[in-house]
Amino acid sequence: MNLLFIIMAPLFGALLPLVLKQAPRSVKTLVTLLITIASILTVLQYAPQTLAGEIPKQLVEWLPGLGLDFAVRLDGLSLLFVGLILGIGVLIIIYAHYYLSEADDDARFYGCLLLFMASMLGIVMADNILLMWAFWELTSISSFLLIGYWFHSSDARRGARMALATTGAGGLALLAGLLIIGNIAGSYQFDQVLAAADQIKAHAYYTPALILVLLGAFTKSAQFPFQFWLPHAMAAPTPVSAYLHSATMVKAGIFLLARFHPVMAGTELWFTIVTVVGLITMLIGAYFALLKHDLKGLLAFSTVSHLGLICMMLGIGTQGAVVTAMFHIINHACFKAGLFMTAGIIDHESGTRDMRKLQGLMGLMPLTATLAMVVAASMAGIPPFNGFMSKELFLDQAVQQHLFGGLSWFVPILATVGAALSVAYSIRFIHDVFFNGDYKELPKKPHDPPRMMSAPVALLAGLCVIIGLAPMATVSGIINQAASAVTAIPVEVKLSLWHGFNVPLLMSLVAVVGGIVIYSARDQLFTFNRQFDGQDAKHNFERIVQRINDACARFFDWLDTGSLQRYMAFVLISVIVILLPTLMEISAVTGSNPQLPIDMVSMVGALVLIAAAFGTATLHRNRFVMLMMLSVVGLMVSLSFAHFSAPDLAMTQLVVEVVSIVLMILALFFMPQKTARASSGHRVFRDIIIASFIGGIVATLNFAILTSPLESISDFFIANAKTGGGGTNVVNVILVDFRGFDTLGEITVLAIAAAGIHKLLNKLKPFMPSSDVDGRPWHRIKHPLMLTNVANLILPMAMMVAVYIFLRGHNLPGGGFIAGLIAASAMILQYIANGVDWVKDRFNVNYQSLMSIGVMIAALTGVGSWIFSKPFLTSWFTYLNWPVVGKWEFATALLFDLGVFLTVIGATMMILSNFGKMTTRHRPTYEGN
Repeated sequence: MNLLFIIMAPLFGALLPLVLKQAPRSVKTLVTLLITIASILTVLQYAPQTLAGEIPKQLVEWLPGLGLDFAVRLDGLSLLFVGLILGIGVLIIIYAHYYLSEADDDARFYGCLLLFMASMLGIVMADNILLMWAFWELTSISSFLLIGYWFHSSDARRGARMALATTGAGGLALLAGLLIIGNIAGSYQFDQVLAAADQIKAHAYYTPALILVLLGAFTKSAQFPFQFWLPHAMAAPTPVSAYLHSATMVKAGIFLLARFHPVMAGTELWFTIVTVVGLITMLIGAYFALLKHDLKGLLAFSTVSHLGLICMMLGIGTQGAVVTAMFHIINHACFKAGLFMTAGIIDHESGTRDMRKLQGLMGLMPLTATLAMVVAASMAGIPPFNGFMSKELFLDQAVQQHLFGGLSWFVPILATVGAALSVAYSIRFIHDVFFNGDYKELPKKPHDPPRMMSAPVALLAGLCVIIGLAPMATVSGIINQAASAVTAIPVEVKLSLWHGFNVPLLMSLVAVVGGIVIYSARDQLFTFNRQFDGQDAKHNFERIVQRINDACARFFDWLDTGSLQRYMAFVLISVIVILLPTLMEISAVTGSNPQLPIDMVSMVGALVLIAAAFGTATLHRNRFVMLMMLSVVGLMVSLSFAHFSAPDLAMTQLVVEVVSIVLMILALFFMPQKTARASSGHRVFRDIIIASFIGGIVATLNFAILTSPLESISDFFIANAKTGGGGTNVVNVILVDFRGFDTLGEITVLAIAAAGIHKLLNKLKPFMPSSDVDGRPWHRIKHPLMLTNVANLILPMAMMVAVYIFLRGHNLPGGGFIAGLIAASAMILQYIANGVDWVKDRFNVNYQSLMSIGVMIAALTGVGSWIFSKPFLTSWFTYLNWPVVGKWEFATALLFDLGVFLTVIGATMMILSNFGKMTTRHRPTYEGN
C-alpha cells in the first residue's frame, strides 16, 4: 500500500455507510471501523521509517501548471497527528455505535465522520500547501455537516452556520497568505517553501503573509478573538464533539502553526502575536469554563484554554517550548476525548448535562465516576498523570522566557493563574456531578453504560496513567520526531515524572491550592458574571449577520433598478475608464506586420455587415425585422470565415446561426411583434457615445494585435496533428484530442444548460396569442403543404450529410459538433413543417437521455485510456483494410466525437422541441395535413 491510501480509504470509504443505509447498525459500524483500521495498518507500515528520521513521500501530478500536485509526506509532525486522528477515530466509532439513538441516521453520521477524517488526514499529510488548503476547506464543510447533524434543532443549525462562517472566512485569509508564500518561494511544494524560509522572512510581504496565515490558524483553533464559535458547536452529538476537540478540527490551526513554524517563526512579530494571543485565549477559556453549567460547555471552553496554552508554546518557539506543545497535544487528546465521552455517557444515561441538576451520581455510576476522575485529574495537572508532566513543562517554559523584557515576570504569574483555573473547573466537573450531596430525581434513572461504551474511556484513562508513569517508553520517540519537524533541527527529548524540587513544581502546588480556593469561591464568580448574562455570542453573531444582510439588501435595492440598459452602461463605462488611460499612453498602434490589401469582396462584405448591424440597432422595435437583420450579420460572419480560409468555423457559424434564428423566432411567438419606444433622446445619445467609445477601443486593440508580431502555437498543432492525433483537420484534432478535456467540459456545460432550460420551459406558462398578425385563429391554420413536402424530402438527405460530415471530420472540415447541428436542423424543420404531435408520433425520442448518453460516451472514451496507463483522453489511431472500402483510418477520437454529436443533437432538440410544445399546449383543436 502507498501513502495515498491512508487518505483515500476514508475519503472514498465515506460512501460505503451510505450505500449500506438499510443494513443493521452493527454492519455500518464494522465497515467504518475496517476502513479506519486499514488506514492505521498503512500508517504502521511507514511509521518505523518516520521514527528513524526518514520522511516517506509520494507525489501524483494533478494540476502542475498551477503548482498543485497531490503530494503527501509522513514526517514526525504528520505521524503524530495521523496517529491521533485515526486512533481517536476508532474509539469514537465504537462509542458512537452505542451513543446514537435508533432514530438517528447512523449511515449519514458515519459517512460524514469518514469524510471529516479524510479531510483532516489530508491537511496533516499534504506536502503541497495548496493541497493542504483544499483539505482545509473540506474540514470546514464536513464539520458543518457534523455539527448540524441534528438539523431539526435550531441550535445545531445555528452553531454549524457560525462555525462554517468563521472558519470559512479564515480559510480565505489562509489561501491569500499561502499564495503570497508560494509566490515568494517560487513553489508550493513544502520542501521548497521550507528552503526559502529566510527569503520569506526578509521579504516585504512577510507581514501580510504572516497575518493572513495566523488568521486562518486562529479561526480554526478558536483563538482570541475567534473563540466564540467553538462552544456553540456543542450542539453536535457528543461523539462529534469528542472528535473535534481532541484530535481533529480545532487542532488543525495548531498543526498549521507547527507546520509553518520553520518558515515564519523566529521574528518579533510572530512571537508577539502568537504568544500574546495564546496567553489571552488560555485565560479567557479557563475563566468561562469554570462558569458554565453545561458539561459540554465547560469542556468546550477548557479546550479553548488548552489550545491557547499550545499556541503560546509555539509562539515562544524554543526547543523546550515546542517539545511541550507536542507533548500536550497528545495529552490533551487523551484526557479531552475521555472527558467528552464521559459527558456523553452522563447525558445518555441521565437525560441532562446541566450540572445544576446533576449530583450524587457516584453511587449510581461508579465506573463512569472512576474513569472521569482519572481523566479530569490529568486535565487538572495532578501527578502521576500525563497532564501533570506537560503542565510542569509549560510552567518551566513560562519561567525561562525573557522575551517581554521587564514585563516578562507577568507570563509565569498568568500561566499559574491559568493552571489554577484548570484545577478549579476540573474539580467542578467531578464534585458537582458525582458528589455534592444526594442524588436528585432526573429525567432518567442513571446507571453505568454498556461495557463497550465505557471501553474507549477506560482505554484513554489508562493511557493518561501509562504515559504519565513511562513517558520515555511510550511517546518520546514520536515527540522527538514531531518537535524536530517543527524546529527543522534535531531535538532530543527527555521526559520524566519527577524533576526534583524546583520553581515549576512550586508553581504547580500554588496552582492546585489556588484552584481549590477558586472553586470554593465560585459563587462569588457566578454573582459577578451574572451582569454579563445578556451577552450571547450566538445571538451577537446572528445580529451581525442580519445587519450585514440588511446592508446588502439596501445596497442591492439601490443598485438593482431593473434596467438592463443601465447595467450595460455601467459595465461599458467601467471598461472605458479602465482602458482609455492605458491606450492613450501607447505611442504607436500600428505594428510591424504588413497589412493586407483591401479587395472588393472583403469591402462589400464589410459594408453589408456594417449595414446589417446598424439595421439591427435602428429597427429593434420591430422584432421580426430586427431578427432578420441579425441573421444577415451572422451570415456575413460565416462568409468572412470562409473567405479567410476557415471552413470549419464557417460551417459551424452557419449552422449555429440557423438554429439560433429558429430558436429566437419560436420565442418571438410569445412576445409582441412590436415594442414601444423605451429610450428617451438623452438616453439614445448616451448610448451612441458609449457604443462609439467601445467600438473605437475594440477596433484599436484589434488593429494593434493584428499588426503586431505574435508567437502562435498553431505551428505546434499543425506539425503534430497527423503524427499525434491521426488527423489532418487540425481544428477537429485540437477539439477531440489536444484540447479534448476542454471540449468535454463544454459539452457538459451545454448539457447542464439545456437541462436547466428544459425545466424552466416546462414550468413556464406564457401568454399565447389566439391569432396571427392577419387575425386568423391559430387552430384554423394548417401546415403549408409545400413546406411539409420539402421537409420530408430534406430529412434523409440532411441525415446522410450529417453522417458524412461526422465521419470525415478528423481529416476534412466537419466533426461531431457541426454534424450534430445539421441533424438537429433537419429535425427542427420537421417540427416546423409538421408540428410537434406529428413528429412525436413518428420519432418519439427522449432527447434528455440522448444528451446524457452523449456526455457519458465522451467521458468514458477518456476513461478508457486509463486502462492502458495513459493520461485521461489520450487518443489512439490505426489504419484498417476493409474489403470494399479499402484502407480506412480509425481513431478513438471518433468515439469522443460521437459523444459530442449526440450531446449537441439532444441539447438542441430538447430546447427547441419544448418551445414547439408550448405553442400547442393550450390549443383547443389541432388540424394537421
